[in-house]
Amino acid sequence: MNYEKLALLLKSILPLAIALSLVSGVYLALLWSAQQSDAVAIARQKQLIELVVSKMQSSIAHDQESSTVWDDAVRRVTKDWDRTWVDSNLGSWMHSYFRHDGAFVISADLKLMYAYLAGEAEEEKAFSRVEPQAMPLILRLQKRLSEGDQEGTSDQVLSIGESDLVRVEGRPAIVSVKPIVSDTGDIEQEPGREFLHLAIRFLDGDFLTEISDEYLFEDMRFSVVTDLGETRSYVPLASASGEVIGYFSWLPFRPGSNVMAAATPVLLVSGLCLLVLTTVLSAVLRRRSRRLQASQAELTHLALHDPLTGLANRASFNSQLSRVVDTAAADQAIALLYLDLDRFKQVNDTLGHPVGDRLMVEVARRLKDTAAHAAVIARLGGDEFTIVLQQIPQDEVERLCGALITAVRRPFEIDGQPVLIGLTIGVALATGDAADPVEITRKADIALYHAKSAGKNRYAIFGPHMDELVQMRRDLERDLRSALDGGRQLEVFYQPVYSAVSRAIVSLEALLRWRHPTKGMITPDAFIPLAEEAGLIDRLGAFVLREACSTARDFPGLSVAVNVSAIELKQESYARQVLSILRQYDIQPTVLELEITETTLMDDAGICERNIAQLRQAGVRFALDDFGTGFSSFSRLQSLDVDRIKIDRCFIEGFGSVAGSEAIVRSIISLAHAKGLRTTAEGVETGEQSQTLQEFGCDELQGYLLSKPMPKTSLIELLGAVRGQTSTG
Repeated sequence: MNYEKLALLLKSILPLAIALSLVSGVYLALLWSAQQSDAVAIARQKQLIELVVSKMQSSIAHDQESSTVWDDAVRRVTKDWDRTWVDSNLGSWMHSYFRHDGAFVISADLKLMYAYLAGEAEEEKAFSRVEPQAMPLILRLQKRLSEGDQEGTSDQVLSIGESDLVRVEGRPAIVSVKPIVSDTGDIEQEPGREFLHLAIRFLDGDFLTEISDEYLFEDMRFSVVTDLGETRSYVPLASASGEVIGYFSWLPFRPGSNVMAAATPVLLVSGLCLLVLTTVLSAVLRRRSRRLQASQAELTHLALHDPLTGLANRASFNSQLSRVVDTAAADQAIALLYLDLDRFKQVNDTLGHPVGDRLMVEVARRLKDTAAHAAVIARLGGDEFTIVLQQIPQDEVERLCGALITAVRRPFEIDGQPVLIGLTIGVALATGDAADPVEITRKADIALYHAKSAGKNRYAIFGPHMDELVQMRRDLERDLRSALDGGRQLEVFYQPVYSAVSRAIVSLEALLRWRHPTKGMITPDAFIPLAEEAGLIDRLGAFVLREACSTARDFPGLSVAVNVSAIELKQESYARQVLSILRQYDIQPTVLELEITETTLMDDAGICERNIAQLRQAGVRFALDDFGTGFSSFSRLQSLDVDRIKIDRCFIEGFGSVAGSEAIVRSIISLAHAKGLRTTAEGVETGEQSQTLQEFGCDELQGYLLSKPMPKTSLIELLGAVRGQTSTG
């Protein structure tokens, strides 16, 4: 009887023991797999952070060379010290363009010549914060320069330098020191006596936010020690000497643990029944495996693609371009297109970032539709795109560039609002045996700059002469300074504005022209942006305003309009300067009209609005230029404090076509009149356009049909003839 009980007990316990053993074995196997999966994911995240920091260190030194390897920089810091120039090219500009947190210029005697540090107004105090960490690098670089050491330089690295990871007042930072040297070799410099440029980029704050957003790291932090908890992963930041300055930490992605959390309840329930255990376990494992693969595929896609457009991102573009070059046959043609959207920033500023994001998605779609056969289409960030083509002749590349420009220039319709932008393309061509990813990218970038300098909405293919483009720009800047300092190269032309009803001249628009002694007539599109970048736009604006006031004094009864840059209006003293010039020429403020664009008013600090309010109170009138080009809207017109709007010529040109813009122009005029504003139509070139605008009720007309821009001497003859005809009549 006892044996029967024991056998019964064994029969009852044995299946349970077998089931528990199987469940335990499966559970332990899953736990091991989860731990291995977590370890692989964490190791990849650590490698990614180390790679990002390393590339940032190289990028900062490369950024410095864009301004430190330059003849003008050598002259400005050694012979003709110009603090404003240094700030615009070696100082705060490095922060606004490259996002460096600090920039310093050190003399050969280790004297601080210039300092910029974000958030620190006092220069000496700014340098004292970084001096303990920077000085060893400065001394080491001086020693190498005095010894003529050129180790590490190449076609891409133009000068030696010193760089290291340091901790500045508890914050991790990259410190990079570069010499300010001649790019042509025409300036002799004593080795070891070169001025030095120091750049600082902190690796916390915005840097951690960028890494977290771009690569999906959760709760990214920096700490001096690894005491933030065992659930976090850590990557040490070590200086060149091997000293650990701190750690990056984050909550790691653990795909295996996620699977275990979901699978454990299923396994516990399955332990009650061996048959159900086998069936359910198999199904759960298959389902969890698919989810894990999908999650890993999604992470891989996010790491290599732009989250907004779905195109390849910068990292993916670099790797794919290298792959295309490495696998190309010796005679296989490769083309790299560098694309930049024209006037996209104005869309963001005037219509808002949500509209800008939707516009970017539509642009990406048109690029993919137009260049469907491309090997790579990538968005590098902002409004920059790249396209890589294989096995395509140059004439096909040119046709594709034309098609891309045409596709982007077609109006986009977002929420019923037409948006007009443009596209400029730089092209570099190479063959497989002569292609280098870095070099072909550099050439495409230079070609893009050449195309934008020529007037946007076009493309340019890199040629050997384009390597001189940067030097030519520097020469043009120097010539513009000379033209402002003296001589008679700059001249103001005037284009009359006529009454739409009487055809009488009612006002003049002042337009700047530059007669270069060797290059001939240079268009404002070429030198006005240069003046804004070089800090010369204030002097140009003052020159035009003085000339316009002088002309207004010579022709009583006529008002004169002057275009104003947003940079000028953002200066606290602009209104006082304008009123001072008006008093100097004894001109009533009501005679002057300042033409602005809507983007001029996009000033978070409110300086533009205060200047406009002060000038309007004195009697100066304002006109809104380029209205209707896709950045102005009828709803925005309700809040703009102006006296007149100028209807852009692109709408006037469309009169009489199948997709004519007569209805749009009529609506603009009606709304302007309802607001008590006068209207002026630009670009009137035919009698039919003039007649239609008059019928619509447009107040004033301006264009080649009536009069071209002319110098003051021709204006005197024209106004004399007009007054003679009036007297005779």
